[in-house]
Amino acid sequence: MAGHSKWANIKHKKARSDEKRGKEFTKIAKEITIAVRSGGSGDPEANSKLKLAIQKAKAINMPNENINRAVKKGTGEIDSETIEEIIYEGYAPGGIAVMLEIATDNRNRTASEIRHLFSKNNGNLGESGCVAWMFKRVGLISIKKDKLNLDEEEFMLMVLEAGAEDVREEDEEYEVLTLPESFMQVKEAMEEENLPIEEADIVMLPENTVDITDVDMAGKIIKLIELLEDHDDVQNVYTNMSIPDEIITAL
Repeated sequence: MAGHSKWANIKHKKARSDEKRGKEFTKIAKEITIAVRSGGSGDPEANSKLKLAIQKAKAINMPNENINRAVKKGTGEIDSETIEEIIYEGYAPGGIAVMLEIATDNRNRTASEIRHLFSKNNGNLGESGCVAWMFKRVGLISIKKDKLNLDEEEFMLMVLEAGAEDVREEDEEYEVLTLPESFMQVKEAMEEENLPIEEADIVMLPENTVDITDVDMAGKIIKLIELLEDHDDVQNVYTNMSIPDEIITAL
Protein backbone atom coordinates (compact mmCIF):
# COMPACT_ATOMS: atom_id res chain seq x y z
CA MET A 1 0.00 0.00 0.00
CA ALA A 2 2.75 2.41 0.94
CA GLY A 3 4.29 1.99 -2.47
CA HIS A 4 1.23 3.49 -4.12
CA SER A 5 0.98 6.36 -1.65
CA LYS A 6 4.64 7.33 -1.74
CA TRP A 7 4.60 7.40 -5.52
CA ALA A 8 1.37 9.41 -5.48
CA ASN A 9 3.14 11.95 -3.27
CA ILE A 10 6.00 12.22 -5.76
CA LYS A 11 3.60 12.75 -8.63
CA HIS A 12 1.73 15.45 -6.72
CA LYS A 13 4.97 17.38 -6.22
CA LYS A 14 5.66 17.53 -9.95
CA ALA A 15 4.83 20.84 -11.55
CA ARG A 16 1.95 20.59 -14.01
CA SER A 17 3.22 22.47 -17.03
CA ASP A 18 0.99 23.37 -19.97
CA GLU A 19 2.59 20.55 -21.94
CA LYS A 20 1.84 18.02 -19.21
CA ARG A 21 -1.71 19.34 -18.88
CA GLY A 22 -2.18 18.87 -22.63
CA LYS A 23 -0.96 15.28 -22.33
CA GLU A 24 -3.35 14.68 -19.45
CA PHE A 25 -6.23 15.93 -21.58
CA THR A 26 -5.21 13.61 -24.43
CA LYS A 27 -4.98 10.59 -22.13
CA ILE A 28 -8.30 11.25 -20.41
CA ALA A 29 -9.92 11.78 -23.84
CA LYS A 30 -8.69 8.31 -24.85
CA GLU A 31 -10.05 6.89 -21.60
CA ILE A 32 -13.46 8.45 -22.28
CA THR A 33 -13.58 7.12 -25.85
CA ILE A 34 -12.56 3.62 -24.71
CA ALA A 35 -15.13 3.73 -21.89
CA VAL A 36 -17.92 4.54 -24.36
CA ARG A 37 -16.90 1.73 -26.73
CA SER A 38 -16.38 -0.90 -24.04
CA GLY A 39 -19.46 0.10 -22.05
CA GLY A 40 -21.70 0.33 -25.09
CA SER A 41 -23.17 3.67 -24.09
CA GLY A 42 -22.39 7.37 -24.26
CA ASP A 43 -24.62 8.02 -21.24
CA PRO A 44 -22.51 8.23 -18.05
CA GLU A 45 -25.51 7.27 -15.90
CA ALA A 46 -25.70 3.95 -17.78
CA ASN A 47 -21.93 3.46 -18.05
CA SER A 48 -19.99 3.63 -14.78
CA LYS A 49 -16.61 3.46 -16.51
CA LEU A 50 -17.53 6.50 -18.59
CA LYS A 51 -18.91 8.31 -15.53
CA LEU A 52 -15.58 7.87 -13.73
CA ALA A 53 -13.59 9.01 -16.78
CA ILE A 54 -15.69 12.17 -17.09
CA GLN A 55 -15.27 12.88 -13.37
CA LYS A 56 -11.50 12.59 -13.80
CA ALA A 57 -11.65 14.91 -16.82
CA LYS A 58 -13.54 17.54 -14.84
CA ALA A 59 -11.12 17.19 -11.93
CA ILE A 60 -8.29 18.45 -14.17
CA ASN A 61 -10.52 21.17 -15.68
CA MET A 62 -10.76 19.55 -19.10
CA PRO A 63 -13.12 21.66 -21.28
CA ASN A 64 -16.60 20.25 -21.90
CA GLU A 65 -15.95 20.55 -25.63
CA ASN A 66 -13.07 18.06 -25.33
CA ILE A 67 -15.17 15.71 -23.22
CA ASN A 68 -18.07 15.77 -25.68
CA ARG A 69 -15.75 15.19 -28.64
CA ALA A 70 -14.22 12.15 -26.93
CA VAL A 71 -17.70 10.74 -26.21
CA LYS A 72 -18.74 11.22 -29.84
CA LYS A 73 -15.60 9.39 -31.00
CA GLY A 74 -16.68 6.50 -28.82
CA THR A 75 -20.23 6.43 -30.16
CA GLY A 76 -19.02 6.76 -33.76
CA GLU A 77 -20.58 10.18 -34.33
CA ILE A 78 -17.05 11.42 -35.09
CA ASP A 79 -14.63 9.26 -37.09
CA SER A 80 -11.54 8.23 -35.16
CA GLU A 81 -8.76 5.68 -35.19
CA THR A 82 -9.22 2.31 -33.49
CA ILE A 83 -7.65 2.43 -30.04
CA GLU A 84 -6.39 -0.83 -28.57
CA GLU A 85 -5.91 -1.41 -24.84
CA ILE A 86 -2.83 -3.41 -23.87
CA ILE A 87 -1.01 -4.26 -20.63
CA TYR A 88 2.81 -4.16 -20.75
CA GLU A 89 4.92 -5.57 -17.94
CA GLY A 90 8.57 -5.17 -17.10
CA TYR A 91 11.23 -4.30 -14.57
CA ALA A 92 12.76 -0.99 -13.55
CA PRO A 93 16.30 -0.77 -12.07
CA GLY A 94 16.64 -2.77 -8.88
CA GLY A 95 14.17 -5.39 -10.09
CA ILE A 96 11.15 -3.18 -9.35
CA ALA A 97 8.00 -4.53 -11.03
CA VAL A 98 6.29 -2.18 -13.50
CA MET A 99 2.84 -2.52 -15.06
CA LEU A 100 1.71 -0.21 -17.85
CA GLU A 101 -1.83 0.36 -19.09
CA ILE A 102 -1.52 1.29 -22.76
CA ALA A 103 -4.01 2.80 -25.22
CA THR A 104 -2.61 2.85 -28.74
CA ASP A 105 -3.60 2.97 -32.40
CA ASN A 106 -0.33 1.28 -33.42
CA ARG A 107 0.74 -1.68 -31.29
CA ASN A 108 4.07 -2.24 -33.05
CA ARG A 109 5.19 1.38 -32.77
CA THR A 110 4.26 1.56 -29.11
CA ALA A 111 5.98 -1.72 -28.23
CA SER A 112 9.20 -0.55 -29.90
CA GLU A 113 9.16 2.83 -28.13
CA ILE A 114 8.37 1.37 -24.70
CA ARG A 115 11.06 -1.29 -25.06
CA HIS A 116 13.55 1.44 -25.97
CA LEU A 117 12.65 3.48 -22.86
CA PHE A 118 13.16 0.45 -20.62
CA SER A 119 16.48 -0.61 -22.15
CA LYS A 120 17.90 2.93 -22.27
CA ASN A 121 17.13 3.42 -18.57
CA ASN A 122 18.49 0.19 -17.05
CA GLY A 123 15.20 -1.69 -17.09
CA ASN A 124 13.67 -4.27 -19.37
CA LEU A 125 10.29 -4.95 -20.93
CA GLY A 126 9.18 -8.46 -19.93
CA GLU A 127 6.83 -11.12 -21.20
CA SER A 128 3.10 -11.03 -20.54
CA GLY A 129 2.41 -12.27 -17.02
CA CYS A 130 5.92 -11.71 -15.65
CA VAL A 131 4.79 -9.26 -12.93
CA ALA A 132 0.96 -9.25 -13.18
CA TRP A 133 0.74 -11.80 -10.37
CA MET A 134 2.24 -9.21 -8.00
CA PHE A 135 -0.71 -6.83 -8.47
CA LYS A 136 -4.43 -6.81 -7.78
CA ARG A 137 -7.05 -4.61 -9.45
CA VAL A 138 -8.98 -2.66 -6.80
CA GLY A 139 -10.91 0.54 -6.32
CA LEU A 140 -8.88 3.04 -4.26
CA ILE A 141 -10.37 6.14 -2.64
CA SER A 142 -8.13 8.32 -0.49
CA ILE A 143 -9.16 11.00 1.97
CA LYS A 144 -7.00 13.32 4.08
CA LYS A 145 -7.33 12.76 7.82
CA ASP A 146 -7.28 16.47 8.63
CA LYS A 147 -10.23 17.11 6.28
CA LEU A 148 -12.41 14.31 7.61
CA ASN A 149 -15.68 15.52 9.12
CA LEU A 150 -16.41 12.22 10.91
CA ASP A 151 -14.51 10.50 13.69
CA GLU A 152 -12.46 7.49 12.68
CA GLU A 153 -14.94 4.88 13.91
CA GLU A 154 -17.92 6.56 12.20
CA PHE A 155 -15.95 6.92 8.98
CA MET A 156 -14.86 3.29 8.86
CA LEU A 157 -18.34 2.01 9.69
CA MET A 158 -19.87 4.24 6.99
CA VAL A 159 -17.57 3.11 4.15
CA LEU A 160 -17.73 -0.57 5.12
CA GLU A 161 -21.53 -0.43 5.17
CA ALA A 162 -21.39 1.23 1.73
CA GLY A 163 -19.54 -1.83 0.39
CA ALA A 164 -15.82 -1.16 0.94
CA GLU A 165 -13.56 -4.17 1.44
CA ASP A 166 -11.01 -2.54 3.72
CA VAL A 167 -9.74 0.78 5.10
CA ARG A 168 -6.01 1.29 5.48
CA GLU A 169 -4.29 4.05 7.40
CA GLU A 170 -1.34 5.98 5.96
CA ASP A 171 0.56 8.83 7.61
CA GLU A 172 -1.79 11.62 6.54
CA GLU A 173 -4.72 9.83 4.92
CA TYR A 174 -7.10 6.92 4.92
CA GLU A 175 -7.30 4.68 1.88
CA VAL A 176 -10.58 2.94 1.20
CA LEU A 177 -10.26 -0.25 -0.86
CA THR A 178 -13.14 -1.72 -2.84
CA LEU A 179 -13.80 -4.40 -5.41
CA PRO A 180 -13.77 -2.80 -8.90
CA GLU A 181 -17.49 -3.50 -9.30
CA SER A 182 -18.30 -1.78 -5.96
CA PHE A 183 -16.08 1.24 -6.55
CA MET A 184 -18.67 3.73 -7.87
CA GLN A 185 -21.22 2.67 -5.23
CA VAL A 186 -18.77 3.37 -2.39
CA LYS A 187 -17.48 6.59 -3.97
CA GLU A 188 -21.00 7.96 -4.42
CA ALA A 189 -21.93 7.03 -0.85
CA MET A 190 -18.89 8.97 0.38
CA GLU A 191 -19.84 11.94 -1.79
CA GLU A 192 -23.37 11.90 -0.36
CA GLU A 193 -21.81 12.25 3.09
CA ASN A 194 -19.77 15.22 1.78
CA LEU A 195 -16.51 13.45 2.53
CA PRO A 196 -13.61 15.35 0.88
CA ILE A 197 -12.22 12.72 -1.50
CA GLU A 198 -8.61 13.40 -2.41
CA GLU A 199 -8.17 10.76 -5.12
CA ALA A 200 -10.39 8.01 -6.51
CA ASP A 201 -9.68 5.48 -9.24
CA ILE A 202 -9.53 1.80 -10.10
CA VAL A 203 -5.87 0.86 -9.91
CA MET A 204 -3.43 -2.04 -9.96
CA LEU A 205 -2.22 -2.29 -6.38
CA PRO A 206 0.93 -4.26 -5.48
CA GLU A 207 0.35 -7.15 -3.08
CA ASN A 208 3.72 -6.36 -1.47
CA THR A 209 6.16 -3.48 -1.84
CA VAL A 210 9.93 -3.22 -2.10
CA ASP A 211 11.70 -0.51 -0.08
CA ILE A 212 14.16 1.57 -2.08
CA THR A 213 16.65 2.99 0.44
CA ASP A 214 19.42 4.05 -1.96
CA VAL A 215 19.08 7.61 -3.30
CA ASP A 216 20.82 6.88 -6.63
CA MET A 217 18.67 3.81 -7.26
CA ALA A 218 15.51 5.73 -6.37
CA GLY A 219 16.51 8.46 -8.81
CA LYS A 220 17.02 5.96 -11.63
CA ILE A 221 13.66 4.28 -11.01
CA ILE A 222 11.78 7.58 -10.85
CA LYS A 223 13.45 8.80 -14.05
CA LEU A 224 12.20 5.71 -15.93
CA ILE A 225 8.71 5.98 -14.41
CA GLU A 226 8.44 9.63 -15.40
CA LEU A 227 9.58 8.89 -18.96
CA LEU A 228 7.00 6.12 -19.22
CA GLU A 229 4.27 8.37 -17.81
CA ASP A 230 5.14 11.04 -20.36
CA HIS A 231 4.71 8.64 -23.30
CA ASP A 232 1.56 9.51 -25.22
CA ASP A 233 0.25 5.93 -25.28
CA VAL A 234 0.80 5.16 -21.59
CA GLN A 235 -2.39 5.70 -19.61
CA ASN A 236 -1.14 4.53 -16.20
CA VAL A 237 2.05 3.26 -14.60
CA TYR A 238 2.05 1.03 -11.52
CA THR A 239 5.03 -0.22 -9.52
CA ASN A 240 5.69 -2.17 -6.35
CA MET A 241 8.28 0.27 -5.01
CA SER A 242 8.09 2.05 -1.67
CA ILE A 243 10.39 5.03 -1.12
CA PRO A 244 10.88 6.22 2.47
CA ASP A 245 10.26 9.91 3.13
CA GLU A 246 13.92 10.62 3.86
CA ILE A 247 14.90 9.27 0.43
CA ILE A 248 12.18 11.33 -1.28
CA THR A 249 13.48 14.43 0.53
CA ALA A 250 17.04 13.69 -0.64
CA LEU A 251 16.07 13.38 -4.31
